[in-house]
Amino acid sequence: MQSDFLLEIIFLLSAAVIAVPICQALKLGAVPGFLIAGVVVGPFSLGLIHDVEHITHISEFGVVLLLFVIGMELKPSFLWQIRRMVFGLGSLQVVLSGAVITAICYYVFQLPLPASIIIGPALALSSTAFVLQLLTDQKALSTEYGRSSVAILLLQDLAVVPLLALVPLLSTQAATDTHLGWAFARSISILIAVVLAGRYLLNPILHKVAASANSEVFTASAVLIVIGTAYLAELAGLSMAMGAFLAGMLISDSAYRHQIRAEIQPFRGILLGMFFMSMGMLLNLEKLVEQPLLVAGLVIALLTIKITILYPLSRLFSLDSTRSLAVAFILAQSGEFALVLFALAEKAQIFDTHTFDILLLVVLISMLVTPVLGYLAERFNKLSKTVSNSTEIPDEVGVIIAGYGRVGRRIGDILTIANQPFIAIDDNAATVAHYHKLGVPIYFGDVTKPVVLKSAGIKHAKYMIVTVNEAETAKTLVETIHSKLPDLTIYARGHDIHTCHELMNLGATGTVSENLEASLELSRLVLNHFEIDKDDMTLEQLDLILKDYKTNYYKQ
Repeated sequence: MQSDFLLEIIFLLSAAVIAVPICQALKLGAVPGFLIAGVVVGPFSLGLIHDVEHITHISEFGVVLLLFVIGMELKPSFLWQIRRMVFGLGSLQVVLSGAVITAICYYVFQLPLPASIIIGPALALSSTAFVLQLLTDQKALSTEYGRSSVAILLLQDLAVVPLLALVPLLSTQAATDTHLGWAFARSISILIAVVLAGRYLLNPILHKVAASANSEVFTASAVLIVIGTAYLAELAGLSMAMGAFLAGMLISDSAYRHQIRAEIQPFRGILLGMFFMSMGMLLNLEKLVEQPLLVAGLVIALLTIKITILYPLSRLFSLDSTRSLAVAFILAQSGEFALVLFALAEKAQIFDTHTFDILLLVVLISMLVTPVLGYLAERFNKLSKTVSNSTEIPDEVGVIIAGYGRVGRRIGDILTIANQPFIAIDDNAATVAHYHKLGVPIYFGDVTKPVVLKSAGIKHAKYMIVTVNEAETAKTLVETIHSKLPDLTIYARGHDIHTCHELMNLGATGTVSENLEASLELSRLVLNHFEIDKDDMTLEQLDLILKDYKTNYYKQ
């Protein structure tokens, strides 16, 4: 039994290793590769995977981790800036799209009213996992088109909560008002407890874990935060993804967020890939072959309805025509939460199995064409000539200081006096906690991990100053960063001339030997009091002597 499951994992990974690079080579992106891999190994194709439900449950954590990372990037202050888009544009999109699709299901396809009420709003939702992944790949999360799309997605995810509560109400075993009231009170209580715990307990706990200097424990803590919050959110009646998003937001201002993101990233990548493959495995090719025109017509109708509604709504909320088209296209598909709602509705006998299979095909095929929609959206966004407003998240971090010990702190002080922006990263929990309280932009993290530096904004930095005390760490860091960002200016600290030469050979733009600089300044103090041939040494002569020695030293 265990060997069978292991064999299925091998089939999954093998299909992904083959399909994803091919799709990337064709410039289709990684997501279609995962979907195609799922279709090929799924029960409706080669039949190499049988226990789809088990793999789906595991892969759902990919979406959870994705929402957690997005939550860390979207600070509460940023969400407050886009509140008009969330509750205005997002609400109108869900209500209008849901109402139109519900009316079509009821009056055109003659479906029962309870089924129509579930199908309409469910199809109005878009794929949070797909769209956020595409926006991340396009580096468009902080653009006006990206912010508008995220705002709508946030409201859609919130709308899942009442829709989940609606399913039992529309079934033959409806819940009583008392039960609903108790469930609502429990949900609010759990959410308040999560927010308070995150606000007052999370940072002290992370500080204690970081102070232990055990990377494995920190990794376990990061995963525990995500899974624990997701579980509590599910108890509250929310989706696990929404709980993870909330946890990410609570950490967004934490000094530990970059290291947490680095620890989560490997899990997120593999599990999100499995999620997309599990979506592909659900594609029933037999049903598609039986009724291809019906399914194709329904998919086209769904995309057309959502684009037709989203475009004027986006224009109403002050987006120009091309950005409005970009938002309309990237959100035109249906999403993973529709699959959840339809599965629950089918179990509650709100509609029959045939209707469920057709709906599943419509949702999955609309998700399969999402990369094409995303490509068109990106093209429309690039056509826009309107400059984004000032609420865009700034990318420039100026200088990144790797290591905030004695040398790093002095550099930080000087940059602060000079009014130059910087970010410092250090792996000493006590140092990070102390200076973070003083308002210094310092974060906990292992600077030798590229993911930490990427999270801190290394791609947008102008300079990097390496002040770490350990020579081997400094050399590893300089070599890694120079290989990934050869145009970045890197200044590094070395203990002696030998270390400085090694750092220069590894890619440092400039180096400073701490032994030499101390020697030069001590020599300057002494030579100021010397007399040569009974004539006082001039300052020009002193500077020339020291300058020549410094030049010859670095030439060794």
